[in-house]
Amino acid sequence: EIENRFELLGRVGQGSMSRVWKARDRATDQTVALKILNKVKMARYESRFVGLNKPPEGIIARTLRHPNIVETIDNGRTTEGEHFLVMEFIEGVGLSVLIELQNPQMEKYRTRYIIQIGHAMDHFHRQGWIHRDLCPRNILVSDDNQIKLIDFGLAVPNTPKFCRPGNRTGTANYMAPELIKRQTTDQRIDLFAYAVTCFEMCTRRLPWDAALTLDAVVQHINTPPAELKSLLPDIDGQMAQIIMKGLAMSPEERWQSAAEMVTAFRDVEKRIVAQRRKARQMRAAKRAKSDESESGGEKSEATASGSRRRGASKDSAASAASVRCKPQPAGNEDERAKSRRKKTAASRGKPRKDAPNRPDGKS
Repeated sequence: EIENRFELLGRVGQGSMSRVWKARDRATDQTVALKILNKVKMARYESRFVGLNKPPEGIIARTLRHPNIVETIDNGRTTEGEHFLVMEFIEGVGLSVLIELQNPQMEKYRTRYIIQIGHAMDHFHRQGWIHRDLCPRNILVSDDNQIKLIDFGLAVPNTPKFCRPGNRTGTANYMAPELIKRQTTDQRIDLFAYAVTCFEMCTRRLPWDAALTLDAVVQHINTPPAELKSLLPDIDGQMAQIIMKGLAMSPEERWQSAAEMVTAFRDVEKRIVAQRRKARQMRAAKRAKSDESESGGEKSEATASGSRRRGASKDSAASAASVRCKPQPAGNEDERAKSRRKKTAASRGKPRKDAPNRPDGKS
């Protein structure tokens, strides 16, 4: 059936009990993620729940409808008795890759990722399940920066018979102390794993020295976790407190629900966003004031320059007028004026022809 229905395009993942392929569903021509569970390993795991009617992963997955949880389209069994799940195919990377890189993408979207993981866990718990294996390896980040929670192979119903002491499964470094000690558990073991994941997203390390085995984990479960604020002095104080509360050894001292934890994270986000907006506005106002000051200086300089130009024009005009009104020296009198004066003088001394002779000889 699998071979007839799906064209396998390449393996994209492998877990402790499964293999995942990118495939094309020939019936719908849709690209999907095809997960096939190892029946031997699954039988060994489910033997812990004999008589409890534990639902298989496919049934659990199909009850979940949330934007931050991978959508399971179909599930069933192969002709060889292996369980399979058909899921939406997510283009993206594992959260563990971004934690290791601590690149600009992680810096920019870290708080958003943390909140989305919390929303996914809240929905998961509201549907009546405990994940039991929340860790970066089981979280994808899509190309459009959406968190996708995956892998529900260890999930169990949040009911007394599935929370009894004894069932110790999960990823060692993310296990809550009560789970390691084989005590009664509930959804708060997921909140502990959520806090460990958040701690790692911020610091690129675990709250304790990494342990490869459960025996190694047991050695430090009574040791307080590293103080987040000491490792990362610049982290928001409220953010650090939220994460550290999630790491409390006693379930009663932790957050009691994912919704509570998410609400606290959202308050931090709102405050940080408001602070950044205010800082941007202040920078913009400062730039505008600086531009206005520069513009005013330019206008003053232009005014002064204009005054200087007008002053220079007035000086030039006055100088020209002075030149025009200045009396000319005598040596430069008009020759015609001189000639007129000479003629006038000569005419005064010459006797008129028509004048009578006077006895005294005077005229």
